Amino acid sequence: MQPGGAAAMEPAPGPQEKYELITRNLQEVLGEDKLMDILKERELKIYWGTATTGKPHVAYFVPMSKIADFLKAGCEVIILFADLHAYLDNMKAPWDLLELRSRYYENVIKAMLESIGVPLEKLKFVRGTDYQLSKEYTLDVYRLSSMVTQHDAKKAGAEVVKEVEHPLLSGLLYPSLQALDEEYLKVDAQFGGVDQRKIFTFAEKYLPSLGYAKRVHLMNPMVPGLTGSKMSSSEEDSKIDLLDRKEDVKKKLKKAFCEPGNVENNGVLSFIKHVLFPLKSEFVVLREEKWGGNKTYTAYEALEKDFAEQAVHPGDLKNSVEVALNKLLDPIREKFNSPELKQLTNAAYPTPSKAKPAEKGTKNSEPENVVPSRLDIRVGKVISVEKHPDADSLYVEKIDVGEPEPRTVVSGLVQFVPKEQLQDRLVVLLCNLKPQKMRGVESQGTVLCASSLEEPRLVEPLDPPAGCCAGERVYVEGYEGGQPDEELKPKKKVFEKLQADFRVSEDCVAQWKQRNFLTKLGRVSCKSLKGGSIG
Repeated sequence: MQPGGAAAMEPAPGPQEKYELITRNLQEVLGEDKLMDILKERELKIYWGTATTGKPHVAYFVPMSKIADFLKAGCEVIILFADLHAYLDNMKAPWDLLELRSRYYENVIKAMLESIGVPLEKLKFVRGTDYQLSKEYTLDVYRLSSMVTQHDAKKAGAEVVKEVEHPLLSGLLYPSLQALDEEYLKVDAQFGGVDQRKIFTFAEKYLPSLGYAKRVHLMNPMVPGLTGSKMSSSEEDSKIDLLDRKEDVKKKLKKAFCEPGNVENNGVLSFIKHVLFPLKSEFVVLREEKWGGNKTYTAYEALEKDFAEQAVHPGDLKNSVEVALNKLLDPIREKFNSPELKQLTNAAYPTPSKAKPAEKGTKNSEPENVVPSRLDIRVGKVISVEKHPDADSLYVEKIDVGEPEPRTVVSGLVQFVPKEQLQDRLVVLLCNLKPQKMRGVESQGTVLCASSLEEPRLVEPLDPPAGCCAGERVYVEGYEGGQPDEELKPKKKVFEKLQADFRVSEDCVAQWKQRNFLTKLGRVSCKSLKGGSIG
């Protein structure tokens, strides 16, 4: 659908066409038969709610593109700004900021919808506190609380309500309020992410006990964030903010998890599938002529197939998403450049005051969690090797790690590895050390090598499993899910603390505390240095 398509005059779709529009790209529908029965009689009434907590990010374009589908299918759509829910979810939004954040959400959501061509006059915007503080609603909350077990309330909110060591009673109320919203908004269906499933089944179980109808529930898949996990407002590096500058978008996309050939938990591909394709019906991969020139895809499956077969490079994919995403973000940035909305943004999300750091050795100081997942270790391919112009013992290598440009790496391997053995070789590169100049050349990573413990000293670069591609992640067994630091701070000595337990096993496998270094294809090893150190 081209921008403005939601407003275009087209022949009214029939019930089956409406059903297909409403359900396309969804992960699950609860109540399919009821949905079709309603569509045969009249237009569907549906709502999507969002708690007004952290700043909305680009993943919000996923529900926005579905809202465009709903409108195209003739649905009556309500967007609920769930301000009271935001407070009840462990006070993610403080009471004194509820009004400001609701206003921020309303402005930014409307700006997003306008940027993808959705006509606002066909939507209704409601705040939770407009009706959730009424006598009738409050009495229904009490009625429901006399029926719902603590177990069911806790289970229903497990995927949505923030988990804390000592849960508050407010978190147990959250699912009941969301269930009652369906009745008080007088809708046929509720739309949300699949993480809402337990709340949806909770509503289906308990609303009939109050004499209210069971609703249809439509669920989007959860789009992975840039780190490969859920895109979250609370994880800065997993998301791109709607008001991020273009250079910040470039920086975050550059670091995004996008292994060559890996289509699982790939946030870049998922954004194309669930946002860019539904909005544009096509996606253009931009690349230089020497790499085949630009290619237009009119079906997502064809793009995914080419990426899986490594006919599309992660760097080209990221660059193309960057261009398309900035086109969506430009009108939002422009709107929020006004003095009024700048003031609103600063008031709704004030900069937190910096707490005075605890003195060393005091009871308040907490030990830092030093775990291998904080290291950004990747498979790299050595593209070129040259002697350092000012140091005979150093090589200057260009190494592809799946980014748009290869990294420059300086290594002291001249005495140990002939130049021709490094050229075109796969290596293991530590990518998030602070770049430092080595005899005038900035090194942007460290090639991890095994070293013998006895003289004469022998050094062998670590070997990824055969078949690996540049950019694939290397992790320690049992620490697959963590998020690497953006940059390891030299004073914290995180790498040095972890490196103390790096060893080569008796079968030449790289290990940390006897846990193997792995890629998706298997174990990382060295050629012959059993029992050696790694650095």
